[in-house]
Amino acid sequence: MRHHVKGKKLDRLKAPREAMLKNLASSIIIYEKVKTTEAKAKAVRPLLEKVITLAVKGDLNARRELIRLLPQPMAIKKAMKVLSAKYKSKHGGYLRIVKLGARLGDSAKIVQIELV
Repeated sequence: MRHHVKGKKLDRLKAPREAMLKNLASSIIIYEKVKTTEAKAKAVRPLLEKVITLAVKGDLNARRELIRLLPQPMAIKKAMKVLSAKYKSKHGGYLRIVKLGARLGDSAKIVQIELV
């Protein structure tokens, strides 16, 4: 039974799932909007909220946490400089998920996740 178990497995083992979510989070930070499946977008949202909240803090400990959470240095740099200034006065709700329809091949629900 999966009582009180948070998150989705996304049909992957733990390490590949975490790597995929970290890379997706980095891509969203760098490009500010990404098309992906609805399940992946909903799974990456809590990670991105945490990353942006850490970037807004802006201290050394927050930078070290971002280095641990994000694999790409460019994403860390953009989060610390650009996004922290953009979301300084905002308390959460940094992302928007827009439904785009179904993918032709397998009818997976496609969404666009973007920074607000």
